This record gives sequence, C-alpha cells and structure tokens, in this order.
Amino acid sequence: ILAATAQHNAAAAEQAALARGETLIFVAIDGVAAGFLTLADQLRPDAAAVVNQVAAAGIANAIITGDNQAVAATVAAALKISEVHAQLLPQQKLQVIQAARAGQKLVGMVGDGVNDAPALAEADIGIALAGGTDIAIEAAAVTITGSDIRNVPTVIGLARATVRNIKQNLFWALFYNVVAIPLAAGVFYPLTGWQLSPIIGAAAMSLSSIFVVSNALRLRKFK
Repeated sequence: ILAATAQHNAAAAEQAALARGETLIFVAIDGVAAGFLTLADQLRPDAAAVVNQVAAAGIANAIITGDNQAVAATVAAALKISEVHAQLLPQQKLQVIQAARAGQKLVGMVGDGVNDAPALAEADIGIALAGGTDIAIEAAAVTITGSDIRNVPTVIGLARATVRNIKQNLFWALFYNVVAIPLAAGVFYPLTGWQLSPIIGAAAMSLSSIFVVSNALRLRKFK
C-alpha cells in the first residue's frame, strides 16, 4: 500500500510539474527510479513589457521554440501570446518563417541560439543578441549589443524612423527636380518668359543637398 501510495504521489507530482511547464529530469540509483528534478525557464522581468511594446507597434507576436508544448504554453500564457509553435527542430522553425512570408507577411525573428540561425537568416529581418551564439549573430541582419531584449522595440522604432526619413528625402528630391529641371531647361520661357539664373540654380542645388543631409542627421536625436 505504501509503495502504491508513493507511486501515485510521484505520478501526481510529475503531472503537476508538467502542467506548470517544467522540464523533468529523472534520477535512477542502481537502475531503479529514485525521483526526478524539474527545470523551468524563468521569464525575464522585462519580457512582458517588451512584448506589449511590440504589439503596440502593430506587430503580432508569436513564439517559435524547440521546448515542449507545455513549457511553450506556460510562457505564452504569461506573455499573453496566442500563436505558439513548440517542439520544433531548426528546419521546422525555418518552415514556420517561410509559411508566414508566403502569406505576404513581413516577418521579424529574434533569437540567440544555434537552432535559431536558419530562421534568422530566412526572416525579412533577423535580430540576434550579442550574448548568443556566433552562428546566430552571423545569420541575423541586426545584432543587439549584450542580451537586453528591451532594445528590440528600439530597433523597430529606429528602423521605422529611418525608412520615414528616406521617404521624406526621396519626396523632396523628386519634387525639387520635377519643378527645377524643366525651369532650368527653359520649358516655361516661351509661355511665361521664366528663366532660371545659373546662380539661383546652383544655390537651389546646394540648399537641396543641405536639406537632405540635415533631415538625415535628425536620426541622431532618435530616442
């Protein structure tokens, strides 16, 4: 009876550990099961805030991991992430990224392990942590100094500010040339008598370059 009770209690403890998303390591003495140890991933204190910031930026979050389903589900519940892909090999992680891209989605991947490298390389933007493995850093397009995941939203914000800056500069350059080139070529002269002085043209070209460079330098003030 005592043996049966102990076995039942051990089984109950095992199921409870699995339900909490813990990984079990069984211990045997002389070939006889003696018990088990549990290992559990601890969420970074700032993980939830980072996930919320990414979501606030209009980006859907997903977990892609090689851990078992119970562990992934526990982490996903804590972070309020609905899309979870667990128990994946490196090739399967790659396939998840490929499937998302095939659905006309822009995909970003954050990782630091050897198993993340193929997915980091396949994603539209791979972000690696400098504290991770060398192959992950090599595969990623962006490497964050250290292992502070709070910099992930910063990378996203800086990238968007850079693209916005590029679009502004392209618009100015296009608008300037659409107006100035015909005027400099004398297209309007027969109708209006307008002519562009070479001095004014040279000054306008200089001002255009100054505007573009100054606008780009505003990124130095990015917070």
